[in-house]
Amino acid sequence: MVRLGQHLSLQMRQSPQQVLLSSLLQLPIMSLEQRLSMELEMNPLLEMEQEQELEQEMEETQEKLEDDEDIDEESIGEAEIEKEKEEIDWDEILNDEDNYEFRLPREKNEEENGRVEVHQESLTDYLMSQLHMTNMTAAELVVGEYIIWNINNVGYVVTDTETIAENLEEDVETIERILDIIQGFDPPGIGARNLQECLLIQLYQQNPRHDLAVKMIRDHYEDFKNKRFERLAKEMMIDLDAVKETMEHITKLNPKPGEGYVTYANNYIVPDIEVRKQDGEFKIFMHDFNVPQLRINHEYRKMMLDKKKTSKETRDFIRQRLESARWLINSIHQRRATILRTVEAIIEKQHDFFEKGPENLKPMILKDIADEIGMDISTISRVTNGKYIQTEYGVFELKYFFSEKYVTEDGEDVSNKKIKAIIKNLCDNEPSDKPYNDQKISEILNNEGFPVARRTVAKYREQMNIPVARLRRRI
Repeated sequence: MVRLGQHLSLQMRQSPQQVLLSSLLQLPIMSLEQRLSMELEMNPLLEMEQEQELEQEMEETQEKLEDDEDIDEESIGEAEIEKEKEEIDWDEILNDEDNYEFRLPREKNEEENGRVEVHQESLTDYLMSQLHMTNMTAAELVVGEYIIWNINNVGYVVTDTETIAENLEEDVETIERILDIIQGFDPPGIGARNLQECLLIQLYQQNPRHDLAVKMIRDHYEDFKNKRFERLAKEMMIDLDAVKETMEHITKLNPKPGEGYVTYANNYIVPDIEVRKQDGEFKIFMHDFNVPQLRINHEYRKMMLDKKKTSKETRDFIRQRLESARWLINSIHQRRATILRTVEAIIEKQHDFFEKGPENLKPMILKDIADEIGMDISTISRVTNGKYIQTEYGVFELKYFFSEKYVTEDGEDVSNKKIKAIIKNLCDNEPSDKPYNDQKISEILNNEGFPVARRTVAKYREQMNIPVARLRRRI
């Protein structure tokens, strides 16, 4: 039976403008520049405005006014009235009073702060240049290039030789032979399949060769990896002093031979915001001097207004692109305002950090900032994720300023980053022959007034990439 009734439900839906603003909020400054450049190509109603063009237009207007001083005032008045009418008609079409020209304030000189890219040779390019200096045949070069393209950023081959042979329809012996040639390239250790092979390649290339080190890595790698010093001494029939000397020699090798070369991904950080202290106050500067200045194209304005010469289909197309351009320009403005408000609130709550340094960081969560500026937690998360701030004490991700709190025995709230700093300091200054285990570190923290459980110590230690006590042991 069909019935007609009403149903009340609560739903959360985002408008297209909110979706656009959310997507722009989470973009760091360089990604924003790329996004706006793409929008400029896709939307014909958007155009980029250069400051030099503005100055030139102002100069030309001033010169024209000076040359036309004798023009009849009545005709000028009629022209102004006609222009005003045109602008009013345009505003009526837009159906609001917003200004559709977006101009970012220039807080810095663009010429002084333009990022000049320095050419750096990538690891792949460096290996390719060495490959083409060998006497390989054309078929062997194809195999060599394929292997090099399968070397990751730290210098290891990420695909096994059997798979490479299958993909290239070659025998495994040929792949192994060409890989062996590549492993002789610079930097030493390149093209290894694991850490053991990487260390052995470097040891074999040394002159004179350290035979004990080669034997330790080749025949006793598991004992070496787990730092079983006494067992190494027994099996290699040497004393602990010789084990120590051999270990010291091995630790001078490079476990990541591919590092230090430029990659195709972004390998540098451009701060989105800078905070400087001026006249006793902290001032915020946005590093958005390379963001394109957007405005609505005036030629499309005329086409939109000219109903006689412009078809309805064209006017509909312009109207659609106009809405998209308007949303984009307004979203950029809101993005900037939201970031500034968020950073101002962070500075206010973390004043001691900006005044005295990182050791004075206070516990703070996203909700604290969200409540302070009256925004949703998800918005604050988007603002702080992937964006960096330049301070007098270094460059930090905005997420750095948020941390859970610990309550000491005295009732004082401290950041968990302070607990991590204490753990790191304990590990750096522990006895080399008997490093502290997690339980011992927990006991030391509790004695100093920080009630931290052993499992929490283990979690923080892993987050800081500090190995377990057994692997921190030294002779």
